[in-house]
Amino acid sequence: MVHLEEFKNKIVGCIERVYSGKEFSKVLVFDRCKKEFVGDYTLVTFGFTKSFGESPEMIANKIGEDLVLNKLIHSFNVIKGFLNIQMTDEFWVKNLLYFQNKSIPDILKDNVVSKKYLIEYCSPNTNKPLHLGHIRNILLGWSMHNILEAKSYDVSTTQVINDRGIAICKSMLAWQKFGNGATPSSTGIKGDHFVGDYYVLFETKFKEEYAYWQSNTEGQTAFINFKKESESSDEFFKRYKNDYFNKVSKLGAEAKEMLVKWESNDKDIVLLWSQMNSWVYDGFEQTHKKLNIRFDSCYYESQTYLLGKEIVQQGLEKNVFYREEDGSVWVDLESKGLDKKIVLRSDGTSVYITQDLGTAQARHKELQKDHYIYVVADEQDYHFKVLFETLKLLEEPYANGLYHLAYGMVELPTGRMKSREGTVVDADDLIQEVESEAKLVAEERGEIVHLNEEEKSQVYHQIGMAALKYFMLKVQAKKRMIFDPKESVDMQGNTGPYIVNAYVRIKSIERKQTIQNITNFSETIVDQEKELIKLVMEYKTVIDDAVKEYDPAGVANYCYILAKEFHRFYHDCRILNAETEEQKNWRLAISKLVADYLKHGMFCLGIEMPDRM
Repeated sequence: MVHLEEFKNKIVGCIERVYSGKEFSKVLVFDRCKKEFVGDYTLVTFGFTKSFGESPEMIANKIGEDLVLNKLIHSFNVIKGFLNIQMTDEFWVKNLLYFQNKSIPDILKDNVVSKKYLIEYCSPNTNKPLHLGHIRNILLGWSMHNILEAKSYDVSTTQVINDRGIAICKSMLAWQKFGNGATPSSTGIKGDHFVGDYYVLFETKFKEEYAYWQSNTEGQTAFINFKKESESSDEFFKRYKNDYFNKVSKLGAEAKEMLVKWESNDKDIVLLWSQMNSWVYDGFEQTHKKLNIRFDSCYYESQTYLLGKEIVQQGLEKNVFYREEDGSVWVDLESKGLDKKIVLRSDGTSVYITQDLGTAQARHKELQKDHYIYVVADEQDYHFKVLFETLKLLEEPYANGLYHLAYGMVELPTGRMKSREGTVVDADDLIQEVESEAKLVAEERGEIVHLNEEEKSQVYHQIGMAALKYFMLKVQAKKRMIFDPKESVDMQGNTGPYIVNAYVRIKSIERKQTIQNITNFSETIVDQEKELIKLVMEYKTVIDDAVKEYDPAGVANYCYILAKEFHRFYHDCRILNAETEEQKNWRLAISKLVADYLKHGMFCLGIEMPDRM
């Protein structure tokens, strides 16, 4: 016997022997034994009392006696209705032999038809560089890609780039008015940062214009007459500023005029738009390379924002949508616990959901996936509920395979970020900061002094990425989080470098002693060894749960626990200096197995493990 599922089947067989002819639920409540009790696993017997007409204690004792009689376990003890089972040494040996001789992909693979997934993640705007929020999005999307691929599923990645709209025109207008022909090459500034600086510059100039207008008679009069009695101060100032932009601002008028020209395919504006976007894409690609992620395809809002209009027309014909007197088109989702939602403006122009309807249909026609995962912040939760319910009403064949992988806001210890004010923490700056922290840690340890500068740089990057990615992914996706660069590289905490250190320790052992697969072990197995084998046995369940929940946090937590248990094993048990040759080879085999599973688990998180640190 090897898998716990196989052992559970043995328990079912035991119950059938003991209580022959009686019906009972074959779904067992079976888990690890709590540390305050003696045993490896615990079977809960309370659920059998109705079927067997006996007390939970009596049932537990009968099952335990049969398991011992048939040499399936070493011993047992009963506490109320809890049957605590201690496995035989043979059980642990057989499991180690099984897992050392079977590849991890084979362990994880399901004996079912491969499922097909598309993961949409990142999906940035082209008016600013990628920032801290994008990093959490990217790492969630890419790690889910790796986890699903680990199950041998067919997985593709994509992004929808917001390359149109008023925000893009703000950057373009600021460059046109204040750029004096500067380029990323002429200034030495990375392309996405270069364009993002002009977006911030537009907002700065707009604030100056706005403040000047407020100070004159016209602005003061408008300010006095504008406030509604029921409005809060925050609501008022937001609306007041927006109304100023839309009705009074000269910069606002120029930006809107530029957008109209772009939508009219004005040659000069489109040329400027193409040039500035190309600068941004070049900058994005550099960041993607640092994070070691990729996209199999890209969709652009400039190409997809018209796709949904045909679907809206079809929805009108099916009476899924209805038209208001002003010509706008809506969908009524009140019966679904939602609201009425506009899907086409009165002037015939599209809104966000129009585009998303078209993109969803076009992607399915092209890719024919079973599941479509949208990695988008939880601020858009309502939008996706509306989108998914609308597609169901339209009876789209893929509508039940849609999932919004929502994630909470990520902040720094200093607080929230604001892109318009230029206070956003850029992804590149954050990557550089964690790499610098990783370099300090590596230099303090002094273990890579013999490497050349290029090799050292690679190690700093790997440790930095382990720190950044692990810290982001260890928190459940739906929870908000605070990212602390210094805390992320702590060698003693629940961090990426702590896990990497366990792997590096094993690699150091391997450099001193060649590790070979064992064929048997006849000596006593200690608790630290059992714990590591247990964790290896649980890996498939951890991956399966991550797939089921669309959340890599469980995989991250598993890697931490496995690393922590190895550090304990390394401290408590002699490996290279074990008492016997057989014990040394046994412990080396356990160490190698741990290294393999640590490496695979961290790879699922998008983390590349260095051999030294």
